[in-house]
Amino acid sequence: MSRPTEPDLLELAALLCSRVCHDLISPVGAIVNGLEVMEDNPDEETKTFALELIKKSTASASARLQFCRLAFGAAGSAGAQIDTGDAESVARGFLEDGKTKLDWGVPRVLLAKNRVKLLLNLLIIAGQAIPRGGNLSVQPDGNGDTMGFRIMANGPNSRVPGPAAAILDGSSEHAVDAHAVQPYYTGLLAKNCGLALSLTAEGENIVLSARG
Repeated sequence: MSRPTEPDLLELAALLCSRVCHDLISPVGAIVNGLEVMEDNPDEETKTFALELIKKSTASASARLQFCRLAFGAAGSAGAQIDTGDAESVARGFLEDGKTKLDWGVPRVLLAKNRVKLLLNLLIIAGQAIPRGGNLSVQPDGNGDTMGFRIMANGPNSRVPGPAAAILDGSSEHAVDAHAVQPYYTGLLAKNCGLALSLTAEGENIVLSARG
């Protein structure tokens, strides 16, 4: 069987925009719901509950926007570098909650923006491997400008997410749609960085690596 036609630039942009909007719909919708509750129920107990919901949802929306700005946005001019400390900060805001913990072992250095974008996109996929939460561990593979990454995900019902493994290594015949655009875009970033991707199950761990 032949591989499906890859999306053109306009289709890819549209799919990525849909991906970002998907992340923001939930917290923004919760903010709207909180405001409606305050309008319909003026008692103090309800107002307090609604304000807590709004504060929590606003913080979530802000964290997701900051993450998406680095993971998908331009983040500076061509050839720009990004501080991995900034990447760690937005990754923790996006991924960590009461169920998921991030163990960040990447040293604080300046890396080419596409290499940092690759790391953040790899973390999205690793997070999808533990749908009920768990631990994410990210470590460098090599050092300096050619640094790669190794991410290990472990949690209840951990699994390789959907067709992601085949899409990442380029062997998939899966159409590039809203569900497949995340690993597809990650593969494009890896190719730009000269790194090969793999996503495998090793016992109870899901291991995602980007190596030169």
